[in-house]
Amino acid sequence: MKNSTDARASGPPVARRWVNFLLGGGVLASLASFLYPAFRYIIPPSVPESTSRSVVAAKVNELKRNSSKIFQFGSKPALLIRTANDEYKAISAVCTHLSCTVQYREDLHQVWCACHNGLYDAEGRNISGPPPRPLEVFDVHVQGEDIIAARKA
Repeated sequence: MKNSTDARASGPPVARRWVNFLLGGGVLASLASFLYPAFRYIIPPSVPESTSRSVVAAKVNELKRNSSKIFQFGSKPALLIRTANDEYKAISAVCTHLSCTVQYREDLHQVWCACHNGLYDAEGRNISGPPPRPLEVFDVHVQGEDIIAARKA
C-alpha cells in the first residue's frame, strides 16, 4: 500500500500540469503575436522585381498637356509626363537621394522631390538639391490607345 507522502513526491496532479501547459502555451502564443508583426516591419519580405521589360503606363486621352501620372513599373513607382509640347516622357519616380517618391510640378515644368527639395528636369537629369545622380529614364511609345513605358536596352 502506498503512503500519502509518496503520491505528493511524484509531482502535481494531471489537471494542474494540463493547466500549466495551457497557460504557458497562451503566453508563448501572445508573445509570438506581438513580436512577429514587429519583426516583419523591421525586415519586410522581399518583393521580386518584375521581369517585364514594358508596362502600360496610361491611356492616350488620360493625361492633359503639362501633367503627369504615377504608375507602377514592377515593384517601384514611375512617372509618366505629358509635356506642353505634347510629348510623353517616362522616368523612375524614386529619388536618387533617399528613395522618396518624386512628383511633377506643372508650374515649374520640373520633377520635384519634396523630401529635400531636389529638382530634376523632365528628362530625369538632376538640376539642384541633394540628389546625386539622374533618375532612370524609360522609352515611351504609343501603341493604339495605350502608352507603353519600356526599359532601355
